[in-house]
Parts: sequence; structure tokens; C-alpha cells
Amino acid sequence: MANPIREEKIMSIELTVPLRRRWTRALGIAAMGLAAMVMAGCASHYIDGATKEVNASMFKKPAAPAPVQVLFEFETKGVSNTRATDALKKQVVEQVRASGLFSATDEKPAASGALLGIKLNNVPMSDDAFSKGFATGLTFGLAGSQVSDGYICTVNYVAPGKKPVVKVVRHAIHTTMGAAATPGNSTKAKDINEAVNTMVRQIVGNALNDLSHDPAFN
Repeated sequence: MANPIREEKIMSIELTVPLRRRWTRALGIAAMGLAAMVMAGCASHYIDGATKEVNASMFKKPAAPAPVQVLFEFETKGVSNTRATDALKKQVVEQVRASGLFSATDEKPAASGALLGIKLNNVPMSDDAFSKGFATGLTFGLAGSQVSDGYICTVNYVAPGKKPVVKVVRHAIHTTMGAAATPGNSTKAKDINEAVNTMVRQIVGNALNDLSHDPAFN
């Protein structure tokens, strides 16, 4: 004789397992979708205002500009970042060329033997950057967070018979996610590309300006 209680339990299990799987799969897809929305649509990028824009008109132009070889490298935490170097090299070289500080700029050795090395290092400004971003993802943007990326630009000018001239400038880009407050003393960028391009232009411009006013350069 069949046991109605046992049969009811078996039917309940058979119905519950597929249902549980469907719900698990649906929730997983929903979570990934919400996380993607947070990452793609809710992140805002701000350019730190401590480093101001410096136009080439403010540079102190040398009486007799000489040609120079320009070498640019982008680093992440002190390690060479080839992709970032390739992406930003043209912008940096063009900015040096338009500075008016040199008669000619090239990535090949210059006839004068002068060399201008520009190194841009991206360093985290907070040790818990990853944990902050992770917390924002878990709450789907309801709990805001801010992560700041620091940038250190080192310009090293070497000319034959002269001591090297080194200038260092710092900058930062702030990224907020979720309901985080707007960073103070900063300018919002349209997107991350605009933020990076503006930061690079400003930090290199300041370094070149400092170089131009150093008596050892002229």
C-alpha cells in the first residue's frame, strides 16, 4: 500500500529542486546585471583641482632653443605599463613639441644630444581601494564610495656638459560610485578618457613650466 505522506514529500522535493535552481539562476543574472549597471552607469570621475592648468604661454622660453629627444613612459605602481604608454605617448610628445621650449622634438636621438625623459607613475592613494569598490558592488550603489588615483610626473632633462634638471609634479583623479558625495576642489569629467587626458595635459604642463623657469635649463 502506498504511503501518501512519503509520496507527497517526494513530489515536493521534485518540484522544489528545479524551482530552486531557476530562482538561483535568475538571481545570479539579476545580480550581475545590477553590478554591471553600477560599474558602467554610476561611476563619476573628477579631476583634482590642486594642480592647475598651465598654458604654454606661461613658460619661460630659452633664448636659443635646442632640439631634444623625448622619451615617455607610463608606469603603474612603478611597473612599466606598455598599453598606457602607447595610448598617451602621442599626446605627451605633441605637448612638448607645442611648448616652444625646443627647436625640434623627436623620439630618436637629437643632434644636440639633449634628452627629455617624462615618466608618469599611477599610484593608489588609499590602501583599501579594492574593498571600497567591492562594498559598493554588493549594495548595488546604495552605499557610496570614493577611490582616488594618484599620479606622479617626473621630468628629467639632460644636456651634454650640464647637470640633469629634474622636476616632479603630482596630480589625482577621483572616482565616486553610488551615493558618494562630490569630491571637494575638483572638476567633473565627461568620462574616464576625458579625465585621464586632462590630468596628463595638466601634470605635464606644470612639469614643463617648472623646467622652463629653472636657471639650469636656460
